[in-house]
Amino acid sequence: MTLTLVLLAAGMGSRFGGLKQLEPVGPGGATLMDYSVYDAERAGFTRVVFVIRPEMAGEFETQVLGRYRKRLEVRVVLQRLEDLPPGFEVPPDRLRPWGTGQAVLAARDQVPGAFAVLNADDFYGREALAEIAAFLRAPASPDACAVIGYRLDQTASLEGGVNRATLEQDRKGFLRRIVEVRNLSVASVGRFRGEVEAEPRIVAADALVSMNLWGLTPSIFPRLARGFEAFLVRSPGPRAEYYLPEAIQGMLAEGVVSVKVIPTESRWCGMTHPGDRQRVESFLQDLVAAGEYPPSL
Repeated sequence: MTLTLVLLAAGMGSRFGGLKQLEPVGPGGATLMDYSVYDAERAGFTRVVFVIRPEMAGEFETQVLGRYRKRLEVRVVLQRLEDLPPGFEVPPDRLRPWGTGQAVLAARDQVPGAFAVLNADDFYGREALAEIAAFLRAPASPDACAVIGYRLDQTASLEGGVNRATLEQDRKGFLRRIVEVRNLSVASVGRFRGEVEAEPRIVAADALVSMNLWGLTPSIFPRLARGFEAFLVRSPGPRAEYYLPEAIQGMLAEGVVSVKVIPTESRWCGMTHPGDRQRVESFLQDLVAAGEYPPSL
């Protein structure tokens, strides 16, 4: 089985102040994206599809792709503002990409079978990539999906509030509902405070959240396309985005997908705010010192 890794690298990094996916933060100048590709190859992925914005193509070609092509089959697809269903046009005040749901759709012609999706500017850990690969090799059905669940307190930032998609499960460990909680920060020991549609929400520190590491099959693409068209029909504002978690929540509500929640002991790490960089660098240095990764990937 060919396993494909789809890396969503079209983000603008507005809160961070730059392209996080190209920042050298590991020993030897490795990016967080380098670690994900390294872990994916160890887990058995043989094909990588990068989803980028058109204006990033030149920099990606010179700085990134040469590092991977000797080891993996590499493809690059562009997430364009103008790639819309028939009958829709880009609003004149629209500047930012349409979100992670459209980014996954952009990769559909380059994904021949089961695939994993993750953000290019996050660190997910060796175990998490191995767990999603194992699921994709033996799915319960052709339409089966999965999401890796991280503990909320292991994904927070000390530099400010974060947005997290909390995962509510049924008794069998399948995803029942995704709830996007915004501006989460520590409220007290074992508790975080955030907002759901402007209403206060307390979330336990050990609650599982999605960091956008999904195991999917090509059957998701027509459903994403229908959801994207419905999103556009609502005439979203200039900053609204078609997010993958919200798209999958819509499919759950319709009863057309099942999603297995896979808790992981992997430690997630990422940069939301500029002040997170030093913490990420120290985190990666510790992993190298412990022998988890070579000094130079």
